[in-house]
Amino acid sequence: MTKQETKKRIAKLKKVINHHNHLYHVLDKPEINDAAFDSLKHELYKLEQQYPNLITFDSPTQRVSGKALDKFEKVRHKKRMLSLEDIFYKEELEAWQERIQKLVPNQKLDYFTELKIDGFAIALIYENGIFVQGATRGDGKIGENVTQNLKTINSIPLKIEIREKMPLHMLSKAESLLKKGKIEIRGEVYMAKSVFEKINQEREKQNLSLYANPRNTAAGSIRQLNPKIAASRELEFLAYDVITNFGQKTHKQEHQILQSLGFKTSQDEHCSSLNKVISFRQKIKRIRKKLPYQIDGIVISVNDNKIFDKLGVVGKAPRGSVAFKFPAKEATTIVEDIVIQIGRTGALTPVAHLKPIRLGGILITRATLHNEDEIKRLDIRIGDTVIIQRAGDVIPDVVKAIKKLRTGNEKKFQMPKKCPACGSLIIRPKNEVIHRCFNKKCGSMQKQKIAHFVSKKGFEIGGLGPKIINQLMDQGLISNTSDLFSLEQGDLISLERFAEKSAKNLIEAIGKSKKIPFSKFIFALGIRHVGEETAIALARYFGSLEKLRKASINEFANIEDVGEVVAKSIYQWFNSKKNKEFIDKFIKLGIEIKELKPAKKKLRNIVFVLTGELDSMTREQTKTRIRQLSGDVSSSVSRQTNFVVAGKEPGSKYDKAKKLGVKIINEKEFLKMIE
Repeated sequence: MTKQETKKRIAKLKKVINHHNHLYHVLDKPEINDAAFDSLKHELYKLEQQYPNLITFDSPTQRVSGKALDKFEKVRHKKRMLSLEDIFYKEELEAWQERIQKLVPNQKLDYFTELKIDGFAIALIYENGIFVQGATRGDGKIGENVTQNLKTINSIPLKIEIREKMPLHMLSKAESLLKKGKIEIRGEVYMAKSVFEKINQEREKQNLSLYANPRNTAAGSIRQLNPKIAASRELEFLAYDVITNFGQKTHKQEHQILQSLGFKTSQDEHCSSLNKVISFRQKIKRIRKKLPYQIDGIVISVNDNKIFDKLGVVGKAPRGSVAFKFPAKEATTIVEDIVIQIGRTGALTPVAHLKPIRLGGILITRATLHNEDEIKRLDIRIGDTVIIQRAGDVIPDVVKAIKKLRTGNEKKFQMPKKCPACGSLIIRPKNEVIHRCFNKKCGSMQKQKIAHFVSKKGFEIGGLGPKIINQLMDQGLISNTSDLFSLEQGDLISLERFAEKSAKNLIEAIGKSKKIPFSKFIFALGIRHVGEETAIALARYFGSLEKLRKASINEFANIEDVGEVVAKSIYQWFNSKKNKEFIDKFIKLGIEIKELKPAKKKLRNIVFVLTGELDSMTREQTKTRIRQLSGDVSSSVSRQTNFVVAGKEPGSKYDKAKKLGVKIINEKEFLKMIE
């Protein structure tokens, strides 16, 4: 064949191979046997070897073509990859609906349900229809580039095209993006149960340790530096989300897009009520063992995308979705004692000390009882035989006491009236379920505060674990977090487990931690209700410690995801005389805070509504930029709206703005405003 004839033959072979690959790996409807399929791939490989310049990125021969890497590059996600809140019971599902309905009181809620695959979340980027990048979730904002490993997965198409019918209002947009544009798809990489069993059987023959479960094995396979190892694991991919705007109005339509583009999706169902959601979950629970992959529940999402976006995010989870999990692994054991644990905010948590038992391969000796009301609800007594459950890697819960096994020697538990650590009076504040010790000098509280302060999300002082903190406090070497920075090597050498080298290492680690990002410093302070996400939001909004210290309660309340209760807590903390002195002490100790460029107030009190697509930035980037300049973003047009920013293909918000006489600006005008 001439080169031109070969080129045509290669194009046809690629098309036929991709077609049969889709039938086999996505639709599970093969039309030819493996031998014939392998023969087609072999012919393609030989022709490409003859003319290497005809090899393209989307060729089926390129699935295992990458060289082994030295390390993975970091990838910043354009839209944060969120995790989900877990629920286990019908009552929790109803409580979730009640919470979100309050935020959208006049909206009728319907739901889209799908399987929660026990796999490994990834994001795929396609440019002009060609797969160019795949990344792990990472911390939700930054993941790792694992493109070469993902290319080895046959159910991830190297080139996407419209294979099935797509709703007409999205078709032209899809065709345009496939010709020239970026498409982002998200989903789950998993290992089939049969493949996992096969791999473990092989390892057993070789006297190698067995893998724990398919999920961890899949995750480990994707993080191999050599793509050939990933290829040998026979991984699969299920898509669940479309990030790119095709004009989709519901989550159901997003699944239609995924299927139209040739992606495999899990079983799903559109549910008009919670009763139908529960029926779907029961149906899936019945067939769970027959599924080729592991699942641990179903995902429920508010189907309407506008409502979903309006509900927003709390912490690292969207309010509009939850994971309704199946009952966790359970076992029975005996409650040998109930002991109070005191947290850094003074909260008292009763913890059951259990007769040791293995659950899901892990030895369990403790389980949280949460609070006094929970103990009363479950009627748990010391000496009871109880059912405990463990979901994922969280601390186990006591689910139920088996009352028929009681002997009469069991003892009821009473919350202490005085703090077990310092003897101070214990108070249960009005409208709270938690008992608290309010003695700021309580030794147990101080230990927890220091542990929080030196954790990875705070000052990240390696080698300073709970046992060392206890030693330092018991010996009177430290009484609070600031004392850590005045420790000397000689103070440590006399302590148990410390030699000259380990003492030197800890002092060096403390010294290195003196340079700290602003957000980590805020987190380390241990302000009630301020977790990692809120700390980042505060750092970005104020930019400097000086501005944060001077902020009003209203300024705190205006920050995204900071409500009235959190704002009050932050304001009170920074306006406490003791805390002011505490921060001053840190500054004198030479703590260097890597401050951020302060947010400009250019758009203060200006409300924007966005409609259509901008060329220069994504919807999320636009919102972030407005908020950085102290503006507000609303999801709906009203008379309080100052500007509607109209990009390409604006929606109904454009028409409503015209009707209400709200000023509409284009992308060029908007960019001028935010310069």
